[in-house]
Formats: sequence, C-alpha cells, structure tokens
Amino acid sequence: MVRNFFKLIYRNLLRNKGFSAINIIGLAIGMAAAILIMLWIQNEESYDEFHEHKDRIYEVWNRVPIEGKITCWNSVASLTGPALEKDVPEVAHAVRVKMNGNSLFSVDDKKIMKSGATVDTAFLQVFSFPMLKGNPSTALNDVHSIVLTEKTAKSLFGHEEAMGKIIKIENKENFTVTGILKDLPDNTRFNFEYLLPWSSLNYGEGQELGWNDNSTRTYVLLKPNSNFNAVATKIKELKQHYSSEAKMMKWEMFIYPLTRWRLHSSFTNGVEDNGGRSTFVRIFGIIAGLILLIACINFMNLSTAQSEKRAKEVGIRKVVGAGKTTLITQFIGESVFITFLAGITAIIIVQISLPSYNQLTEKKLFINFGNIYTWIAFIGFILFTGLLAGSYPAFFLSSFQPVKVLKGTFKKVNAFITPRKTLVVLQFTCAIILIICTIIVKQQIDYASQRATGYNKDNLVYHFMTGDIPKNYTLIKNELIQSGIAKSVTKTNSPLTERWSNGWGQDWEGKDPNDKTSFDRYLSDEGLGVTAGLQFIQGRDFDLEKFPSDSTGLLINESSLKVMKFKDPLGKVVSDLGIDWHIVGVIKDFILTSPYERTRPILICGAKSRFMTFNVMQIKLNGNNATTENIKKAAAIFNKYNPDYPFEYKFVDEAYAQKFDNERRQGILAALFAGLTIFISCLGLFGLATYMAENRIKEVCVRKVLGASVTSITALLSKDFVKLVIISFLIAAPLSYWSMYKWLQDYEYRVSIHWWVFALACLLSVTIAILTVSYQAIKAALVNPVTSLRKE
Repeated sequence: MVRNFFKLIYRNLLRNKGFSAINIIGLAIGMAAAILIMLWIQNEESYDEFHEHKDRIYEVWNRVPIEGKITCWNSVASLTGPALEKDVPEVAHAVRVKMNGNSLFSVDDKKIMKSGATVDTAFLQVFSFPMLKGNPSTALNDVHSIVLTEKTAKSLFGHEEAMGKIIKIENKENFTVTGILKDLPDNTRFNFEYLLPWSSLNYGEGQELGWNDNSTRTYVLLKPNSNFNAVATKIKELKQHYSSEAKMMKWEMFIYPLTRWRLHSSFTNGVEDNGGRSTFVRIFGIIAGLILLIACINFMNLSTAQSEKRAKEVGIRKVVGAGKTTLITQFIGESVFITFLAGITAIIIVQISLPSYNQLTEKKLFINFGNIYTWIAFIGFILFTGLLAGSYPAFFLSSFQPVKVLKGTFKKVNAFITPRKTLVVLQFTCAIILIICTIIVKQQIDYASQRATGYNKDNLVYHFMTGDIPKNYTLIKNELIQSGIAKSVTKTNSPLTERWSNGWGQDWEGKDPNDKTSFDRYLSDEGLGVTAGLQFIQGRDFDLEKFPSDSTGLLINESSLKVMKFKDPLGKVVSDLGIDWHIVGVIKDFILTSPYERTRPILICGAKSRFMTFNVMQIKLNGNNATTENIKKAAAIFNKYNPDYPFEYKFVDEAYAQKFDNERRQGILAALFAGLTIFISCLGLFGLATYMAENRIKEVCVRKVLGASVTSITALLSKDFVKLVIISFLIAAPLSYWSMYKWLQDYEYRVSIHWWVFALACLLSVTIAILTVSYQAIKAALVNPVTSLRKE
C-alpha cells in the first residue's frame, strides 16, 4: 500500500510537471525565507541566555523626572555597586563594567591594539563566559592581572602558552595573564577582547563627582530565592540615602532583568513600552509567517485549480469504496511529500544565501546540523507547512460527490466569491502591504539622511589621542598645517558625531527654579568653528592666543539659547560642575547624536573643564590636495611623533553615515522579503493563468473565429486577475497606513505619509499582475483555432 501511495504521488508529479515545479519552487523559496528570518529571530531572542545564573542577573537603571518627563537610562554612579553589596543583603555580587577604547598591547617587539573592559573581580562569577584556563573566582583578584579571550591570546603569543606571560599596556604597566576565555559568541551584549580588574582603574576626574557621576554600567546577581519586590523596594531610594540632590530630585533606581535586556529595553515616561528591538522581532516574525502563508496559498490554489483533472479520480475511488478519511490522508500525504522536496531545496537555498545574509545582518547565523533538535525542528517545520498547504485542497477534493463528478456538474460557474479568489486577494494584500512599507521606510531613511547636519563633513577626519599625541599635540598640529595637509586642527572630548557627556543642574541669571533641562556637553579648544564649519549667529569661536580667558569660555547652540532666554547672551555666565563659564558665541543647531531626534541644547565648554578631557583630534584636510596624498603624509607625521601607535583615522562623513545603518538594514531586509513575496505571488498567479488559459482555450478559439482580436482576448483573460489585485490594494492600503503611522511615531524627526506612495504601490502591483498573466493570455490568444476546434 505504501508503495502504491508513493507511486501515485510520483505519477501525479510527472503528469503535471509545470504545476509541480511551481509548487516546489514557491514552497522552497517561502520556506527558505521563513528559515532565514527565524534564524535571525532565534539569535535575537537568545542574547545572553547562556549564562548559568541568567534568572538572577539584573542591570541597575536610573529613573528620574527630567524636563517634565520621567527618563530612564542604564548607567549609574560608580559608587552604586559597592553600596548595593553593603546595603542590600539579597545582592550576592554587584559588578561594574567600564568599556575601554583601543589600548596598545606590547609583548617583546609585537605591538597590537586591543579593546576590552575593566570589571569588578566577581564579573566572571556573575556571567558564565566559558573559561578555558584559569579560575573565574580568582583570575581578576590581583591589581595587575589580565584575562584574555582565546583569539587575543593567539594574536599575542601564537601557539605558545599564554598563562603567566607578561603584557605591557600603553607602554606603562605590566599585567600578568591569569585566565583565557573562550571567544565570545555573537549573541551577547558584551564585546571585549580582554578584562582588567577594577582595582587597576584610575577613575580620575569622574570620581570627584561621587554620586553625581552616572557613567558606569552596574550589574547585580541576587542570591537564590530572593524576593524581587523586596529587593526593588530597597534599591529604589538607595541613591537618595547618599545624595541630597538625588533626594531633592526624587531620584529612583531599579533593577532590570537580563532576559529583557536585548529586546525590551525601551521606556516611555518611566514605564517599559512595547518598543525596542522586540518591535523588529515581531515585524519580521509576521513577515516570515506571511511569506510562508503566501507560499502555502500558491499550493492550495494550484491544487484546487487542477480539481477538474482529479475529480474523476476522486469520484471513481469513492464509488469503489474509498472513504473521505482515506482520501484526505492521501492528499495530505501528497502535500507533505511535496513539502519535503521543497524543504530539502529550501535548506540548499539557505546554505547558499547565509554568507550574504550574515553580511547584511552583521551576524554569524548558521544551521547546526549536528544537533538533534535542529532535525526535530526541521521535520516539524515540514509537517506544519505540509499540513497548512495541503489541508484545504485535501478537504476540498475529498468532498466531491461521485454522481455530480461523473456527470461533470460539480463546479460552480462564475461564482462571485470563491475560495481561490479569496486566497489570491490574501496573497496580493500581503505583497502590497510590504511594497508600501518598503517605500515608506526608504523615504524615512532618505528624509533623515538629507537633513542639514549644521556642520561641514567634507574632508573632516578625527583621530583618538593615543600614546604621545597629547604631549606632542601642538607639534603635530603645526606640522599638519604648515605642510599644507590640513587647513585647521582642533581637539575635543569626543568625535563630532557622538555625545560622551550630558547632565543638568546648570545655573544662570534668570533661571526658573523648576527648570530641569538636560544639556549635552562638549569640550573644545580653539578653532572648532572653522574646523567643523559651525555657523555662528552671535559672537565668535574660542581663540586662546588672543583671549586666554576663553579657557572658561562657552559656546551655546540655538536650542540652549531658547532654554536660557537671554536677549543678549554674550558675556552671560553659566555655572556648571563647579566652574563659571562665560558665553563667547552662539552657533546654529547641529546634529550631535541621532538625525532622527530633535536637536538638543548643547554646551561647548572651554579647555578648563574638570570633568571632560581631550580625547580626539579633529582635522580639516586641505581639499586642494588628493585625499590619499593627505592621508599618506599625515600618517608620516603621526608616526614621527607617536611611533608606538598605528595611525587610525576615521572620516566624519563615514561615522555620520553609520547612524543610518540600522534603518538602512531594515529597509534592505524589508525590500528583499517584499520582493520574495511578490515573486512567490506571481508564481502562483502564473500557474493559475496557465490553468485558466488551458481551460478556456476552446472559448478563445470560438471568439477568434467570430472576429475577436488578440488584444480583446488578452484583456478578457486578464481582467479577472486585475480586479482581484485592485481589491487587494483596497484592503492593504489602510492596513499599511496604520502600521507605518505607528512605526513613524518612534521618530521625532519623521517623514509624512503621502498619497502618491499608495498610488505607486497600486500601479506597481497591477503592472506586475498584468505582466505575469499577459504572457499566458497572449499565448492563448495566438493559438490557431483550427488546432483546438478540429475535433469538435
């Protein structure tokens, strides 16, 4: 019986080669797309899930009323960790993490730049990063100990034993290797190549601010069976206990579970909302379901379209005693078998696509074929898809009544609504929604990228002040300018595209006591205006040679001026972090952080800042020279004055362009899956058009004999499908408008939704449908009537 079952499937596949190929290809592409999306979703949902104590690990957050709203963020005072261990008995460990920029590692004559983190000694007890060598409980106990990742150890020592070896960092202190970690997986929020103990950190100026400093990530491991609500209550007002300012501001702290870090770390007015990456996971999960559904709809449509060919088979089998259950089992079995073939094809497509897909998503996704659960999931996926695709055809075909079938009267002629029409409408509704959403996502990216930055990015590069650059800064600056490589040079606390400091509590003449505006802080010496191309509304740039007092000077932007409400701001004093700054200039707003957000008030402080330090050189290259020539000569100068460190520069326009990477990636993925959806829908439409043309070939020939033109016949055969696509558009338009309107609300600086987007989507979908159907329609219209009617 089993042999006959497979023989029947084989014969049916061969008898309808075209339809079988369309079914298998459509299902394979749909399944491949769904698998790729599910791999991405699985990776997103698995972030930091490998830690042994994941259910007891929390991150400490602030919750503070600022500017009329409750703001939350996940960096706290460095004193918070020790205070938690001291004051909250349920806390087993509290660990602080400070990410370090690139540091110079020296081993004999080998010098390599590495980035890592400085952490408390219990870090490796809280987080379960696999340790290949060393003891996680003691590896960071010594002030001069260092833990390396396996890759870092190999890059420094090759195949030699790394444990116990000495590494000099920044040409200053020696550290002994006390542990080797397995290389970090890509599904963790942490990204470090080495770990240093917190005791090795000279915290510097930030320490002076004590509880007013909020720049340290802090994590806690609760003891087993701890009552979360009791712990949350104790932590809530911890900072108020140590800081009178925090008490005045009603400052709260709370702990946020590890399981929600990746996808749910989004808050509105102090309460977790449904934003964050969970939105993208839900969206792409829906897209995966839609693509798979559309592929299954193709199978349903093409299977039921061939009902006339298989109707007599069903009728005869029922006459000879076959029950409905037997027939359903047979048809479901056929669909599962076809789905199995499609599944094998889908795996091949996935394996071929993964390298490019990983490059696009910036992940390291793979299918673990050595894991039994992978095969269980794959078999379950095939069975689910096969049942979904085959359920309707099975029940539809098995429901034929033998008497009507054998008389040829089982079909409903010219029914206004049929399951097949409904399924086609559903297919194209999904496709049109994705088309509209893709267009609006691209519009939003273009809208933000075309926004005026407020400064000139052309020929502007920056370089971090590593090694001997700080002490040789003046020599490097002068040589760059005198050699004609640069037009101007300045130094700042951070790149022009990043905010490294912000805060509130500033004071000025006439300030409203209830004003709690938060300002972005930036540090600069002289020449920032000409180097970055800032536009001055009033006053001037810093000039320490002519005006030495500019070391306590202040530049403010338009947004700051609106907050301070000065009619004549020049010379006015603004107190911040214990220094009285005097305003020397007002500049137009420029984008320091995200181009999707409103411009924030910015304070650009002079060189005397106690809190910020100069970390970056900003260099305006001479545009009269070739860029490659400028870079080559600049490298020689930096190597001359900072020989131990590589010349690692970055163009500001490239750094700014990276701000759009996330949205651009989403747009590309949306366009890719929209294209796949349309392609799969067109496969089904092509199959239906083929079947329609075959069924109506005699009608076409009779019409041709009576004088109908090829154009009129083509239009006749195409119009039914065009009607279905237009109905799909009428359903898709409001749904896509609603979804895109909700998506755009996450951006303060956003595009408007225009009517022409929907008109374009309608035109595209109708054009695609006509092109898909017209081939078969024209082919049928061109058939010689004699060939088809000579037997009549």
